[in-house]
Amino acid sequence: MSAVDVVIVGAGPAGASAAVWARRAGLDVLLIDRAARGRDKCCGDGLTALALRELESLGVRPELLASWKPVTAACVRAPRGRVMRLPLPTGRGLFASVCRRAELDAQLMDLAVAARAEVRLGVAFDSFANADASTATTSVRLSDGSVVATRFVIGADGVYSAVRKALGIGPHRYRGDWHALRGYLRSHGDAAHDMWVWFEPDLLPGYAWSFPVGDGRVNLGFGVPRNRHDTADGAGTLSGKQLAEVWAGLAERSHIASVLGASEPDGPMRAWPIPARLGELELASGRSLLCGDAAGAADPLTGEGIGQALGMGRIAARAIARGGPPRSVAARYAREVSAGFSLDHRLARSLSRILAHEGLAAASLRAVDWSGWTRRQFARWMFEDYPRAAAATPRRWHPGMARARGAFSSTPMSATAH
Repeated sequence: MSAVDVVIVGAGPAGASAAVWARRAGLDVLLIDRAARGRDKCCGDGLTALALRELESLGVRPELLASWKPVTAACVRAPRGRVMRLPLPTGRGLFASVCRRAELDAQLMDLAVAARAEVRLGVAFDSFANADASTATTSVRLSDGSVVATRFVIGADGVYSAVRKALGIGPHRYRGDWHALRGYLRSHGDAAHDMWVWFEPDLLPGYAWSFPVGDGRVNLGFGVPRNRHDTADGAGTLSGKQLAEVWAGLAERSHIASVLGASEPDGPMRAWPIPARLGELELASGRSLLCGDAAGAADPLTGEGIGQALGMGRIAARAIARGGPPRSVAARYAREVSAGFSLDHRLARSLSRILAHEGLAAASLRAVDWSGWTRRQFARWMFEDYPRAAAATPRRWHPGMARARGAFSSTPMSATAH
């Protein structure tokens, strides 16, 4: 039986981040994932300032990512047709970007390998052979039949987390809080170059998007909460058939079609659940810590989860590296995650309820369009340049916050454009 300091289950953003930071702290790491390299991970492919700063600290090299496309503004259409362009800061780094997840996750895995983590692909977590926190180590049984002794396990294995299920924590048969569907298209319109977000009346508080991924291709999709009983018309949960019908007609809506121009599918439609229940799901049990989607950490307002996953992976690795008994490590991890994300998560959930009503959503976005200043500040807030609840948490204020630099400010823009 082999032995390591940390077994990390799931090699997506949360797991890869945890692996890199754990290795930098001198810990022995085994990173496993049931999928092969380059799997097609369902995602909107958008990266916020929060995610970009985490990626920069990990050592990601945008110039090696073929679909990497910097974003300097987002075009937003309100439920009643008002269109606005929301500019992001320029000349001081990136505040938003787009990159296909298959490419991004592959480079993150390469960074884990470069940090000398042991990486095993095509190998899944099977069960705990021993999960007793009172013992010096816990034993993990893998799908290839091997058993690994480890001081800690980091569950970064997504919304259907096998680690969480094995621990017996979290809701039974949890399937996430949002539905999301996306497909790739070849576009001959503005969508090939611009980022678009449409707040469609029938999707509120969800929205549709079109994000450019280079070479005339776009990621077109939409997301809606699984339970929509807060909506003004009491629409309730959309069935799988209804979701498919929305997808089938999405590119044919006149205002979306005008942005896409002539377009044709470039691959199949994919659907996936988005978990947005941070603060309700347990973050740790015994010698195990949960990160990213396994902890329900996606933003309840936008469905974004990459920045949160990367950050939680870093926090988990550092909590373990600081040492101490399992209970202290778990408490430290939960405390730091709560300080970094929980209040923002609650605020986003409250705002999502407001956006569920067409009139309130239209009024809110009309206020955003009041001036150039309001448009710029909303764009920074929407792309997580600063925390959602920054105004209510002075402890997170710092000098120069209003003029913070983006990520990759030392990388010439031309080197990241394709």
